[in-house]
Amino acid sequence: MTVYQRNSSQLRKARAFVRGVGTGIVDPESFIGKDESNPGMKAIQVKQVGGPEAMEVAELPVPQPKVNEAVVKLAASGVNFIDVYFREGRYKTPLPFTPGQEGAGVVTAVGSDVKLVKAGDRVAWCGVQGSYAEYAAVPADRLVPVPQGVSDHHAAAAMLQGMTAHYLSHDTHPLKKGETALVHAAAGGVGLLLAQMAHNIGARVIATVSTEEKAKLAREAGADEVILYTQADFEAETKRLTGGKGVDVVYDSVGKTTFEKGLNVLRPRGIMVLFGGSSGAVPPFDLIALSQKGSLYVTRPTLVNYIATREELVARSSAVFGMIAAGKLKLRSEHSYPLAEAQQAHRDLEERKTTGKLLLIP
Repeated sequence: MTVYQRNSSQLRKARAFVRGVGTGIVDPESFIGKDESNPGMKAIQVKQVGGPEAMEVAELPVPQPKVNEAVVKLAASGVNFIDVYFREGRYKTPLPFTPGQEGAGVVTAVGSDVKLVKAGDRVAWCGVQGSYAEYAAVPADRLVPVPQGVSDHHAAAAMLQGMTAHYLSHDTHPLKKGETALVHAAAGGVGLLLAQMAHNIGARVIATVSTEEKAKLAREAGADEVILYTQADFEAETKRLTGGKGVDVVYDSVGKTTFEKGLNVLRPRGIMVLFGGSSGAVPPFDLIALSQKGSLYVTRPTLVNYIATREELVARSSAVFGMIAAGKLKLRSEHSYPLAEAQQAHRDLEERKTTGKLLLIP
């Protein structure tokens, strides 16, 4: 293309821009920073924190990898409560941003310093913002290989919630055969996996759910006893089921509405593992209550501290993928939404209309 041709092309675009803006048809921002060599991609953007409506479909450039990154074409991205917390502004991040902490797909490009993965590799990740998109740039050391026998959709469904269930049951409180665990929201994404892992270890699982349908799912996952908290007081029922002795551990992702009663069902020196807050944040409480209730322990873990090194990330993800491939861990991920329906996915998640894992498909 000659200089004259290029300038003429730019002049025609400028004239079209002026005409379009003058009629209100064209968004001026759509002409800014366009790169004709980059066809762009669809992604979800949050420009101002708020409800599900804060998420909008946007056309963005396909990311280019930094020296330590790989670009992945997503096959699926996971939808999790942490995405809600960022969207609401409960967890802070610079605006605008693309939500999504979890995904799986195929590497399309790598940065100059990347040796761990190459184009064509099937990979998965979690804990890196930006998976509600057709492509994502991810630090290569946060990517893990997806083995044969595990689909892309299963990999996306298993990373955050599967590794969460794994660290809860194997590290935060290493469950032992014969112990008793109370699992709240046992038909949720983490709950179903946690119930299976606890059952496989040989622990007794008492599950809480809201409906008969979810009770059935919890039992199929290995729950020994199921309490419908909409019909019975879980504190009284748990005490009855344990003969007043209490449970060894409470795994609580609900928070505000369950926390205090959860302390009341622990055995002396039992542990409250609070790993979420779907009903809201737990209000401040006096730590002297822990001694009065039997020298209890309370911890507020998060996955990032249990996959802090690459060695631990690879080991934990490999353990989860191995369970899936061997048929010891069954994923429930029939709730899939097109990327453009991210708002509805969040509404369904927050209203507890779903069971198991929610996925967005680009």
